[in-house]
Amino acid sequence: MSERLPGILLVAASLAGAMPCLASAAGLASTDYYAPVRYLTFNWAGPYAGATLGYEWGSVDNNPTSPKGVAGGLDAGFNWQSGSFVYGGETEISFPAAEDTFAPWQFSNPWFGTLRGRAGIAFNNVLLFGTAGLAYGEMTAITSGNSESHRSLGWVAGLGAELSFAQHWSAKAEWIYFDLDDRHFSATTANNGLAANLVRLGLNYRF
Repeated sequence: MSERLPGILLVAASLAGAMPCLASAAGLASTDYYAPVRYLTFNWAGPYAGATLGYEWGSVDNNPTSPKGVAGGLDAGFNWQSGSFVYGGETEISFPAAEDTFAPWQFSNPWFGTLRGRAGIAFNNVLLFGTAGLAYGEMTAITSGNSESHRSLGWVAGLGAELSFAQHWSAKAEWIYFDLDDRHFSATTANNGLAANLVRLGLNYRF
């Protein structure tokens, strides 16, 4: 037994010396394995501008015409973000080809614009929003070769979804409903206004 004691003591001393290194290696491996993963959240805040293309259909007050057609336009806005809540404002100008003829009248909506608030909930790079505000635009009536146009104010509201697919780019799908107040048209001897739906797609660049 006495002859084996120096060997046993030598092995014990070697193991004792190796323990700090083993513990350090185990701690390093544990830290690497359990390191927290950081997720980047998309930020919707800031200015943007873009273009839209869609389809408009509606009806004219006190007249049987129902203007409808393709509508394209430009928009610009600004967002603020607090947590997942996104809010801001947007303005646009659109140029519809919406018109309809019912003898002897033809009504068209050559242009309209909106000034709206937007608010919604962001799910990282996806934004679901509602919008409402002021609408303004022009209606034109043609009868017996005579043309008469009036500008009018009204209101607008809608819903939409927007997806950011690149660092500065996002695409949206949107439905809005706008109502332009009645104006008196000599061509129809009546007060005529326009209520219309617009479904469209849009592409925005975020600065």
